[in-house]
Amino acid sequence: MQTIDLNLRHLRAFAEVAKCGNITVASAKVHLSQPAITQAIAKLERMLGHSLFDRRNAGLFLTQPGSILHDRVNRALDHLKRGVRRSQTRANQKAKSYDTLVTSSQLRALLSVSEAGNYSLAAKYSGLSQPSIYRSSHELERIASTPFFEKTPQGINLSPAAQELADHTHLMFYELRQAQEDLRNLTGFDGGHVTIGTMPLARSYMLPNAINRLLEERPKANVRVVDGPYLDLLKGLRLGHLDMLIGALRDDLPVRDVTQTLLFSDPLAIFARAEHPLCSRKNISAKEMSEYSWVVPRKDTPTRSYFDNMMAKVTDLDDIHVIETSSLVLIRGLLTGSDRLTISSSHQMMREEKLGLLKRLDFDLSGMVRHIGLSALSDWHPTKTQKCMWDLLQDEGSKPSSRKYELLLK
Repeated sequence: MQTIDLNLRHLRAFAEVAKCGNITVASAKVHLSQPAITQAIAKLERMLGHSLFDRRNAGLFLTQPGSILHDRVNRALDHLKRGVRRSQTRANQKAKSYDTLVTSSQLRALLSVSEAGNYSLAAKYSGLSQPSIYRSSHELERIASTPFFEKTPQGINLSPAAQELADHTHLMFYELRQAQEDLRNLTGFDGGHVTIGTMPLARSYMLPNAINRLLEERPKANVRVVDGPYLDLLKGLRLGHLDMLIGALRDDLPVRDVTQTLLFSDPLAIFARAEHPLCSRKNISAKEMSEYSWVVPRKDTPTRSYFDNMMAKVTDLDDIHVIETSSLVLIRGLLTGSDRLTISSSHQMMREEKLGLLKRLDFDLSGMVRHIGLSALSDWHPTKTQKCMWDLLQDEGSKPSSRKYELLLK
């Protein structure tokens, strides 16, 4: 779906008319003439392919498409207002808010410079000319009355004030993209976009199954899967780059604007190659295992915390040689070719166990589980496609453990 670049001034005019139900009253609020507002609304209707107002003698009343757009526009403009307010706080300013003065082109220039770190690259990636990017960026800086761009030997960095505005601008544009998809759904559109941040376990079976089922229901849906470290994925979620996350939940969630939904609890176990010296031993101790090298996840993961806590009781963690990775392919290769050990999800290693490549050691990890689930912004309003994906993932997560094993072994 091609995203339409909506004009912020037109959207402000639309929102005010929706609130007042009258173009004359709205005209004084947004400082535009009545003909300009009429033209702005007409242009929005042409671009979006929907009538936004039911025009009656008593005034203008929102149609169903108009109500959908109105909700999204209000959410988008709220993000912009919060961004401006926090930007001013960062700059220790108490000036009057400037959110009604900025334009879409200025905000897009801000994001382009932020991502590229260079005016030339920003112009190349955005498809605009360098003079246009430079002019729009510095017009925004002038309106804000605070330094936004800092020159460094590496390029252009955003000031803390500019970064606050950029973060909320991402969310503003996210809502406007959501609005356009919502409106297309009214015409029977069976496509849509969903972007999922994923951690290792979900890639094994849940996500493939859910994606296949989604595409049966909505054949034209565009699905993008992004993997990476948890904190990177969390940042992407909070900026609107991702719609949802799936994987291990955090007991100490570092932010307050994200909600976690539990799908199931996943037991942990210790694994080694099938002919490992410890495979024939019973009641293995942590002290015995500390004498071997390990393959473990990154430090920001729950499983790594379990490992560190377990080993810290019997030895100095610096004395244990570890390789950090969450790649199942790499873990399998490292374990089958050496005497290294790993701590991992029982579900995740089920296929390797079935094939006889890896074996579970006789070590008591009872009570040590990973909680697997979904994460989204607390005030997230999903599109039809995103809600369908969410529901399918919940359904996959609710299947009995025996069924999960069957899916893994197919």
